[in-house]
Amino acid sequence: MTAARGTRDSRQDEDLDVEEALALVKAEPAPAPQSRSVPAPAPEGEQQGRQAPHAHHKATPWTEARVIAERAARRAPRRAPVSVPLDAALGLVLAAPLAALTDLPSFDTSAMDGWAVAGPGPWDVRAEGVLAGHTKPETLTDGEAVRIATGARIPQDVTAVLRSEHGRIDDKGRLHATREVAHGQDIRPRGQECRGGDHLLPAGAQVTPAVLGLAAAAGYDTLAVLPRPRVEVLVLGDELLTDGLPQDGLIRDALGPMLPPWLRALGAEVLGVRRLGDDAKALFKAIDGSDADLVVTTGGTAAGPVDHVHPILDRLGAELLVDGVKVRPGHPMLLARTKENQHLVGLPGNPLAAVSGLLTLAEPLVRTLAGRVAPEPYTMPLKEAVHGHPYDTRLIPVVLRGDRAVPLRYNGPAMLRGIAAADALAVVAPGGARAGQELELLDLPWAMSGVEACLE
Repeated sequence: MTAARGTRDSRQDEDLDVEEALALVKAEPAPAPQSRSVPAPAPEGEQQGRQAPHAHHKATPWTEARVIAERAARRAPRRAPVSVPLDAALGLVLAAPLAALTDLPSFDTSAMDGWAVAGPGPWDVRAEGVLAGHTKPETLTDGEAVRIATGARIPQDVTAVLRSEHGRIDDKGRLHATREVAHGQDIRPRGQECRGGDHLLPAGAQVTPAVLGLAAAAGYDTLAVLPRPRVEVLVLGDELLTDGLPQDGLIRDALGPMLPPWLRALGAEVLGVRRLGDDAKALFKAIDGSDADLVVTTGGTAAGPVDHVHPILDRLGAELLVDGVKVRPGHPMLLARTKENQHLVGLPGNPLAAVSGLLTLAEPLVRTLAGRVAPEPYTMPLKEAVHGHPYDTRLIPVVLRGDRAVPLRYNGPAMLRGIAAADALAVVAPGGARAGQELELLDLPWAMSGVEACLE
């Protein structure tokens, strides 16, 4: 059920067993950095979990890689703002301040069901009532009252609104207050919330359901917003099936179904998903001909015989901004600038490793292109200790229980069982973390405010 890329990606992708990795570090001197080359085949049985010794030295630290991705997006040319109807604006970012087009409320309104009264009581009650949405009601004189509904326009010269539960009608049909009536009570005066021209929200605010309601109340039919960054997903690998059970060395493609909704949740417009197999010519043509702001590839980022991403980026004259990240899983991810206004994020083919790459490189890139503000970092103590990698950051799926983050099993690079149950990913520094230690958490879209979940 996973889209593992087998020996091609896993040489740089699989987590080393901690004890094995420590033994390797102690036993082997640190090699000098080398230029990229196709590594010699590993001995039989050692393909999974091994990496070329030089690969770690050219890799970028995890925190730095995220900063580079965000900086790359800030330097990219911005697309012009667009005007969209309210029902298409959810999740987008305001391109201009939201200013009130009228006073809110635009006339004095009743805040409660009851009676509009004029002067001191008791009051003679008019036969007709005042309902919301009706034309301007007749003026009241002192000693008069009229039934009024919440949201209805207040008649001229009204002193207050007497709530239904605070009044009684006597045998003669006169209204009496059962408690003191204050001048202006339960009346929403014109402009109480804002005056026409007031700035309600700044440019850069994300459009939530509440913002849609405010915009509608303020008189807007459309909003000026930043367009979503356009993303195209290219799924690589001859071994991937799109339906049915895995069989005869073939496995199901998990990334094709998973990445598009995840990218939409991050603020992207997904133009499409294309499955290219291991065809280098098709991959070159797809990248070169794409007009997306971001191309996301899956697999093919290592240095095996059918790992075509690096050679094609070289052929295209792309600038490699990140070539490997010191993170597990997901080490062989990359970020490149392919054109003036286009970037490429190369994800590993193993599913959890791809999620790691998505949150490390694609999330800051897409978020910044979309104009969204970075979430405030936060930490939570671990319920139990977790092992660390000797020199790389680890991203571990966790669930949040009370005031603790509980690490989940099934967190190998090819596994989705842990992340499917997770609320967040915990950022584990090299060496691991003890029980009770505060760790930074990366929220998953479905565990956040819920705005993104509405984007489908």
